[in-house]
Formats: sequence, C-alpha cells, structure tokens
Amino acid sequence: MPTNRKKKSLKKRLWRDRYLLLLILPGVLYFLIYRYIPMAGMLLAFKDYSPFRGFTESPWVGLKYFKLIFEDTEVIQVIWNTLQISFLQIIFAFPISIVLALMLNEIRHQIYKKLLQSIVYLPHFLSWVVVVGITVIFLRSEGLVNSFLVNFLNINPIPFLTDPAMFKPIVIFQVIWKESGWGTILFLAALSGISPQLYEAAVIDGASRLRQMWHITLPALKSTIVILLILRLGNVMDSGFEQIFLMLNPFNMESGNVLDTYVYFKGIQQANFSFATAVGLFKGVIGLILVVLANRLAKRFGEEGLY
Repeated sequence: MPTNRKKKSLKKRLWRDRYLLLLILPGVLYFLIYRYIPMAGMLLAFKDYSPFRGFTESPWVGLKYFKLIFEDTEVIQVIWNTLQISFLQIIFAFPISIVLALMLNEIRHQIYKKLLQSIVYLPHFLSWVVVVGITVIFLRSEGLVNSFLVNFLNINPIPFLTDPAMFKPIVIFQVIWKESGWGTILFLAALSGISPQLYEAAVIDGASRLRQMWHITLPALKSTIVILLILRLGNVMDSGFEQIFLMLNPFNMESGNVLDTYVYFKGIQQANFSFATAVGLFKGVIGLILVVLANRLAKRFGEEGLY
C-alpha cells in the first residue's frame, strides 16, 4: 500500500508541475545529448581505436595512453602552459570583474551607470575571431602600436605576435578586455541584495565611502566570490580552444600550445583519437579533483561552497 501511495503522489506531482517540467525540458535535453551521451566516447581512452575496426572491435589497451601522457615531454610542456595561462587569468582577470563591479556600484546616477554597464558588456558579444583580428591589426609589425613606437618614440618594432614571451600577456589582456565587463553581472546582482539600511547606519557612524565598501560591500560579495572561484578552478585545465588556436603560430607554439589545442592537433590532424581522448579525460579528472578540494577548503573557512 505505501508503495502504491507513493506512485500515485508522484504522478499527481508530475501532473501538477507539468508546465514547469516542460520549461526545464530543453535544458535537460541539452545536457543529455551534448554532455552525458558523448561520455560513452571516453572508452576510446582505453582502446587502440581504429576507424576501420570501429568502436566495438578496437582492442583494449588499458592505461597505455595515460602512461604516454607522462612519458611525452611535449604533454608536460602543454600542461604547464595550460596551468600558467589559467592561473594568470585567475590572478589578473578574475579580480578585475570584482573591482569593476565595485566601481559601477558606486555610481549613483542611474542613467550614467546603465550606459557604462552597456559599454563594458559589449566586448563579450564579440567572437574571438573578431578580438584576435583586432589584436593582429594593432600588434603586427606594421600595426598601430609599432608605428607609434617607431615614429614617435624612435623604438625598434617589437615582435608582439611572434615573441613567445609576449604570448601569455597578450592572451590575458584579451580575456580581461573581453570578459571582465560581463563578469560583473553576478557581482552586481549580489550587491543589489545589500540592505540600504546598512549604508545608512554606516553614514550615521561617520564611515567614509571607502570604509563602507570595505566593511559592508566586500563581505556581502564574499560568498559569491568563493563560489565563482571554485567553479573557475574546475576549468583550470581548460584555457579556451578558440582564442588560443587563433593566436598560435609556428613561432609561439612552444609557449602557447595548451591541452585543448594539443588534443585537436593529436586527435583531429594526426588521427590519434585514443591518445587525444585520454588527454581530455585526464583534464576532466583534474578539474573534478580541484573543485572538490576547493569546495572542502571553502567549507573549512566557514563558507557554504557548492554542495
């Protein structure tokens, strides 16, 4: 009897919430089709896959390709490049969104504030093809920057696009310019939930605008910052394929080749599907471990975390 009652109550709830379930159906289908079903392809990492033998007939090789990850010096360099770019983004690009949100929050004129928000959001809607194209126009040997250096400062042209040492700073600057404005949305949403009475009480106590920001605004943002930082750590092995791929050339390949582009070169161009799948799976496992560790660390410091 209890089982039948549970089934009936479940059917009633499903029928009652049918319109809400229809609303979430597209999202469920997206994750099912593009996230979960493709996970069956991870079996290629444990097989010596051949297109002629097919998915099921290719022989099992166990952890062969995972061992090759640590034996290949190129993979070690690629992992190092990926970690460098990801942590540089966390150190420099992530705080810019917080600072920008604090600055926008201090603007009291609503029309001016909305205008500035729209301006800083705009770069996010440009594709990486456009962003890299603008970068090339400015930084090529005969571009605007080098023309200024030669004509006005009498400095020899700087090989921005071919110097391996310049690759990572340019990539970080692109990320800051393109995504910092868009990254302020969640922080501004968190700031909108702060009670105005707190600021009024601070003014009565004689707190300056800087003190209000330090003792009221930043503590209100702390939980949002922690959650976004945990999520960012989960993607630390994912530097972004499109941007890096468009910026690569034979001169900066050693400094700029990351896991995403390496998987493309190995898996697509060289048809080494099993090894590329092993590298991709390794990247996902590392990201999962970092998320779990960061979440536990956040809870230890008194924050809620993701779960």
